[in-house]
Amino acid sequence: MPDVPLPTVTVVICAYTTERWDWLLKLLESIRVQTHPPKKVIVVIDHNEALYGRLAGIVDDVTVLRNTHPRGLSGARNTALEAVDSDIVAFIDDDAEAAPDWLERLTALYDDPDVLAVGGRVDPIWEVGRPGFFGQELDWIVGCSHRGMPRVACEVRNVIGANMSFRLGVIRQMGGFNLSLGRQGSVPSGCEETEICIRSTMGAPGSRIVYEPAAVVRHHVPANRGTFRYLLARSWAEGVSKARVSHVVGYKRALGPERRYVRSVLLRAFLAGLYDWGRHWKSAGLRRAGAVLTVLVTTTAGYFRGRRLVHVSRRRPRHPAQHWRAVQ
Repeated sequence: MPDVPLPTVTVVICAYTTERWDWLLKLLESIRVQTHPPKKVIVVIDHNEALYGRLAGIVDDVTVLRNTHPRGLSGARNTALEAVDSDIVAFIDDDAEAAPDWLERLTALYDDPDVLAVGGRVDPIWEVGRPGFFGQELDWIVGCSHRGMPRVACEVRNVIGANMSFRLGVIRQMGGFNLSLGRQGSVPSGCEETEICIRSTMGAPGSRIVYEPAAVVRHHVPANRGTFRYLLARSWAEGVSKARVSHVVGYKRALGPERRYVRSVLLRAFLAGLYDWGRHWKSAGLRRAGAVLTVLVTTTAGYFRGRRLVHVSRRRPRHPAQHWRAVQ
């Protein structure tokens, strides 16, 4: 029986700053050497004319677009969706690099018609080394896979934004990404991929989102994201974003995995840090335990603040730009 050909795939990269220029070029080179070559590579520039002109002037094998939607990652991704003409669309961050078999690993799982989306593992590349207080349990803060995630391919609630793919028909049917969610420049918001994964499975009983840890990308983590200040900012933003997602899809769907993560992964990390400190007098253990507790408290506070903001916004008339834009 002949092998079934892999589905066609378009790679989408969103960029907003020239500060990541060298990383962006390395990423494009990693896409060019994929074992399953993409049908098209699209780079969307998020309201930065200097970056748009610079990139468009040197590449001839990449489609470079301006973000035609409101500023932010969700708007940039929705711009790309309007230009995709393949079976699958894969998203990767502009500060990441793909393993040579990345697309092959992602697309292989679409032989199951019930699979709507496939995401892969994201490994951090620390610019100045991993901070002593920053345990692997907290790697989601820098957009990477964290300790406690599956080690083999299995069904999950949502994929990671830096390494994810969707059936094109599914993501278009969902109307693209929610413009009220997602990172805007350096503001560390998120959860747009969580929200769209939940919405897609709600509309298709029996469907699945799959995490494939063998589909690997490496994600650069600059020094300013390894600070306690960034940890606080990202935790707060995550809580606020989760409150917005909960308002759309329901609290049980939005927070189920988070509850399990707190009960098992975070609790173990907190106790292990205290053990290292109490048994071996390692100050790093106490710092790790303190970071875990800080993340939990700050994210919870952000979540309740987000719920308050959602409650207040329901009383106000919405500006048209706040509505989701359907992909034509």
